[in-house]
Amino acid sequence: MIELLRSNDPVLISFADALLNEAGIEHAIVDQNMSVMEGSIGILPRRMLVARGSHEDARRILIEAGLESELS
Repeated sequence: MIELLRSNDPVLISFADALLNEAGIEHAIVDQNMSVMEGSIGILPRRMLVARGSHEDARRILIEAGLESELS
């Protein structure tokens, strides 16, 4: 799996998640539970990972949605 984006903005992660779900692109959001370790202050970013074969399609979808500056 390849990192597609990294952010500590839960709204951004949720939006990207919805876009990829709608497109049928398998992905994983990791590090969500790190907030417990950090005391829930939101300083540790969450990462969205996609399969190597889906990476370009996922990037295209997020770029078309205006999220180019957020991509890893």
